[in-house]
Amino acid sequence: MATSLMRKTLGATCLGLSMACASPAVLAVGDLLETPARPTELAPESLLNDVAVAGDRLVAAGERGHIIYSDDEGQSWTQAEVPVSVTLTGVDFGTESHGWAVGHSGAVLHSGDAGATWELQLDGIRAAELAIASQEDSIAEMEERIEQAPEEEKEDLEWALDDLFFRLENMQADLDIGPVNPFLDVWFENDSHGFVVGAYGMIYRTTDGGESWQDWSPKLDNPQGFHLNAISSIAGGALFIVGEAGQIHVSIDGGETWERRESPYPGSLFGVIGTGRVNEALAFGLRGTLMYSADLGKSWSVVNTGSTTTLNDGAAEGDRIILVGNGGVVLTSGNGGDTFREYLRDDRQGVMGVVPVSDTNLLLVGEGGVKHADPQGKNLQ
Repeated sequence: MATSLMRKTLGATCLGLSMACASPAVLAVGDLLETPARPTELAPESLLNDVAVAGDRLVAAGERGHIIYSDDEGQSWTQAEVPVSVTLTGVDFGTESHGWAVGHSGAVLHSGDAGATWELQLDGIRAAELAIASQEDSIAEMEERIEQAPEEEKEDLEWALDDLFFRLENMQADLDIGPVNPFLDVWFENDSHGFVVGAYGMIYRTTDGGESWQDWSPKLDNPQGFHLNAISSIAGGALFIVGEAGQIHVSIDGGETWERRESPYPGSLFGVIGTGRVNEALAFGLRGTLMYSADLGKSWSVVNTGSTTTLNDGAAEGDRIILVGNGGVVLTSGNGGDTFREYLRDDRQGVMGVVPVSDTNLLLVGEGGVKHADPQGKNLQ
């Protein structure tokens, strides 16, 4: 079951913030966007939700705006200067020096020095304003379509227009509440082009390194506004987004256009990675669900790993694949994902991110902060 510790499961904390409606809560959220993260020696031991590679540096992000970085494969850590105290949920680097982190309250942060210092580029208020403007454009386009449509088509189009107005009203109500909806993941191709995705179907694109953002949600077939939990690229260049209700969206043109794929699993998916082979992808999520596709998501086969524990993140290195999740589960494969071996870590703490280090060992981040593990996931320290 999802908990407040699980980044990509949209746990109780995340949903609680999204549904906040009392003014004291709104003020608290706003304060967190304006309060720098406090320096603490405990940051490497606190909840960390994601970890990324920036050249030879590792960068991890988590609760209370904590971002830490290491230049010795995680043996020692330095806390970064971060201008917010919201929980951070994802981090990614488009180059060795340029990275982005996302989190609660619609926060998007940018670093130009490999994660040592960060600046706020986008927050939930501005994101909501962009979404409202985009929705108003969609309404105007639909009204024009109705005027030009044959009489037999107008009724269906008018129903669609009503849906657009309903969503606009919800957006405006959310804006009145404040910057509460969280971003859940981020992906950047380079120092200019990237996407952030999150709750209630949020997806924004930038082509200028985050100086400006566009609401990209009209590009996805997601009329219900289901949560978008993860975004990743695979070998061959395709982009994948996975989310709530088995959603899988694929782009083969750098995110300009997206196609929704059929999924054999109707539950939530929390992560997607490539295998390292062109056009191959692994999507995973609730109840240990793992699915494999060799054709850009056009067809999927369910992989029986022997595990029923929710999976949050993964990494691939040659024929080696590692998946991590709730309850301290670590799944490892040495044959490209044909079979997996399950290891349950003694502490049973949720693992949110994984990076291979030192050729064979693993660096894990999650509920217990940073952990060093052997190739199977067992603690080295």
